[in-house]
Amino acid sequence: MNNIIFGPIHSRRFGKSLGVDLSPGKKQCNFDCLYCELDPAKTMRGQDEVLSVGQIVDAVKKGLQEHQDIDVLTVTANGEPTLYPYLNELIDEINKIKGSTKTLILSNAATIDELNVQEALMKFDEVKLSLDCATQKCLKKLDRSHEGIDVERIKAGMLEFKKRYSGELVVEVLVVKTLNDKPEEIAALNEYLLKLQPTRIDLGTIDRPPAFDVKPVSYEELLAISHRFDASLPLYIASRKKTDISSSCYTYEEILETLSKRPLTQEDIEVLFDKESQKRFENLLHKHKIRPVETNGVKFYKKV
Repeated sequence: MNNIIFGPIHSRRFGKSLGVDLSPGKKQCNFDCLYCELDPAKTMRGQDEVLSVGQIVDAVKKGLQEHQDIDVLTVTANGEPTLYPYLNELIDEINKIKGSTKTLILSNAATIDELNVQEALMKFDEVKLSLDCATQKCLKKLDRSHEGIDVERIKAGMLEFKKRYSGELVVEVLVVKTLNDKPEEIAALNEYLLKLQPTRIDLGTIDRPPAFDVKPVSYEELLAISHRFDASLPLYIASRKKTDISSSCYTYEEILETLSKRPLTQEDIEVLFDKESQKRFENLLHKHKIRPVETNGVKFYKKV
């Protein structure tokens, strides 16, 4: 019960983050995802081991006193943070003491269709929702959702929340080999995300030891999958730990063609392009054939 606060953790996307765990004692979740780094556990509709708001706020105060250069307070859980029954009251109390520090919540989106959850999430500066699957079959197989959780309700709830929410909405898609990397699953996600229009989409894969015997896709496969999404979507390839490709030589035309399919970050460019190609990239940038665009703290380069 004492490990409510953890970190700080340095993130390229969110800065220096201090974690707030709403379920430090055990895993309490309405999903039991195949790729979860926590041990398998029976799914639940709500928490049965609940911290008081006072306990959490006291821990946050102490954490902010010890770490005064924090960019963001990240509310999460050993499981799903929106199962915490006093989330609305908690974020009100955190907002009173956070000062200029941003607040972020990491949720699996399973409860996003519930109005009380939406009301609480509206009070966060940033909301990051997971969406690994846009079909019910995939949701049951990969995320192993609790009985009664329906992907169409999740999708409708996210659309409704997006209409009401004025902060930054990030959607995370985690790709698992042979499960949600199939063309029909990516097509369903693409169709939905074009409707949702989040601030940013983080496309990643497994980078921690999973609870079950499931496999990540490679960076090369992630890049190919990213090309199946509409080029207008603000999609960011968030995982490079599984990089297994060598840098390649790209002509000027190939660089422009690649960027027309999918805007890339500096990290992507360093992985994909050899030194000579990186010089060509810099030349194109200098000639204004390429331009940088910043989306929710991440700089992308795209073809003009």
